[in-house]
Amino acid sequence: MKKRLPLLLAATVFSASAIAAPKAKNIIFFLGDGMGPTTITAARIYRHGEDGLLSFERLERTARIKTYSNDFQTTDSAPSMGAYMTGVKINQDGISMKDARAIDPLKDANGNQTLDQCGDNNGSIAPTILELAKARGKAVGAVTTTELTHATPASTFSHVCHRDAAYTIARQLVPGGAGYNPALGDGVDVLMGGGRHHFTPYDKAGNPQGRADGRDLLAELAAQGYAVANTRAGMMSARPGRKFVGIYSADDHMDYALARRPEQPTLGEMALKAIDLLSKDPDGFFLMVEGGKIDHALHDNNAKNALADTVAFDEAIQAAIERMRALDPGLENTLVVVTADHDHTMVLSGYPKRGSKVLDIVHDYANGQPKKDADGKSFTALVFGNGKVRPDVRTDVDSAVALGDKYQQEAGVHTVYESHGGGDVKLYAVGAGSAPFKGTIENTQVFHLMKAAAGL
Repeated sequence: MKKRLPLLLAATVFSASAIAAPKAKNIIFFLGDGMGPTTITAARIYRHGEDGLLSFERLERTARIKTYSNDFQTTDSAPSMGAYMTGVKINQDGISMKDARAIDPLKDANGNQTLDQCGDNNGSIAPTILELAKARGKAVGAVTTTELTHATPASTFSHVCHRDAAYTIARQLVPGGAGYNPALGDGVDVLMGGGRHHFTPYDKAGNPQGRADGRDLLAELAAQGYAVANTRAGMMSARPGRKFVGIYSADDHMDYALARRPEQPTLGEMALKAIDLLSKDPDGFFLMVEGGKIDHALHDNNAKNALADTVAFDEAIQAAIERMRALDPGLENTLVVVTADHDHTMVLSGYPKRGSKVLDIVHDYANGQPKKDADGKSFTALVFGNGKVRPDVRTDVDSAVALGDKYQQEAGVHTVYESHGGGDVKLYAVGAGSAPFKGTIENTQVFHLMKAAAGL
């Protein structure tokens, strides 16, 4: 009689066999910053109604991801993205550094946070999947609607003890320059986002948040062969054969989708341009695409911009998958992963009638009049557990106000800004090597599954 393997061992053998044969020449990792389950549900209703689906919800593989960091139940973006990129649980505020304790960056003479101060024997570098892909000869890229030095993109190509050391993060991107990250080889091939001030020299009038060291990193990148753009038109004119950096906001993140200036490209346009540039590499590519403004809107208790940016993120995913299906029919050589780094405190509640606008106040099912709370006041279907909007005395909210682009939903606990949530998030995957993405797994395991799928 054949002896049975213990259940746990059998599961381990199955898991290993499922990822044994690397197939993914290309990996596209989509990160919706702060895009927790309620945000997905609300964005789905906002765009398609209750019985609809966002395009990424149609992907064939799904999993549930645990998000806690090495030292906190509720993570910040740096360690959660670092876990995806390195396979290591990281302390709060750390950028792809194992066991490092965050130390606030030093400030320069202009009052700007500048250089990271890890100190001796404070953590060690955790190699990222972008660095591993680069070492194997693949093209690599990072695209975001946040500042390019922000926690999520930085965790793909940088190593510092504190996420706010943006000037240190920026110099790690310049091949041959002081402070360069040598694990990037000849450099990240495609970089896009906001925050030009971290790359350009300080000027009291014109660039008060600029670099105190006087370096013009964009000029240095150009000298290394990069095409450099600061507008959508400049991005669209970029041609394969050169590395590319596009920074579309002078001193901040990029705009919300609802308020996007025409000189800024959409996230979908950035993703497609990145694919066009990276896919020319015969060895394949790794690309990270972040919808980062979802998180910013939620921190501001502003559900409408969060939902609109989630829809823009979804549109970017759909466009990218369509482009990859044209280049790689059946996605036989391409793995696409879509997930979030953490949740937020937004909830959908109050029994709104089916067919209601998800951003609206709740109306009575029987007579259509605004529903009232225990104090006789109207309320919205979407509210937050905490945040800046916590009036001492509630007043009525009407539909015209609640449906406005800048309306801030109320919160239960008054805080300086709305916090992250500690709940699990969703993951969706399709293509080569996507079969093992299932069940409830650690965020660190996503790194190992991507690494195995690509044979890195």
